[in-house]
Amino acid sequence: MKKTISLAALALVAATPAAFAQVTILGGGIAKECFEAAKYEKLSPGEGEEICTRAIESEALNPSNRAATYTNRGVLRMRAGKYDKALSDYETAKKLKPEAGEVYLNEGAAYIFLKDYPEALEALTTAIGLQSSDIHAAYYNRAIAKEKLGDIQGAYLDFQKAVELKPEWDLAEWQLSRFEVTTN
Repeated sequence: MKKTISLAALALVAATPAAFAQVTILGGGIAKECFEAAKYEKLSPGEGEEICTRAIESEALNPSNRAATYTNRGVLRMRAGKYDKALSDYETAKKLKPEAGEVYLNEGAAYIFLKDYPEALEALTTAIGLQSSDIHAAYYNRAIAKEKLGDIQGAYLDFQKAVELKPEWDLAEWQLSRFEVTTN
């Protein structure tokens, strides 16, 4: 008995929302303000980006916090639609802390926004392999990339994994509801 997974809807949602993650900064200072701007969205992305830039330029940060600050600035730049600048921040963060799965998660999200699904798939698979702290979001985003690349079964399985890792996540549950599973 073979299971077949197909899209229940005829058309995909044109702007499927991607998920991304902020990276926690230990300690205080401007870098922590940058993290809070990315996490809580109480400031405009531009205002948050300015805070992060000040932290990068003026604070003595250890490599981990510097990588986190670049990642958080990248998140804010993504929210402002500055995907290439966000990718530049993620590239810098990867050089500082290549084992940080959150960087690859956010990089994958940026590639999704740019509709570069092969690059998104590669980054998100790395995020999953590195056990990103928001691994449910990495599976969710990877599902989007797989679906856009025509791997419907892989997308379904990744959306399922996202719900398994974060039960009652409405967005991932909605994505799963678009599929129809049949047995042959």
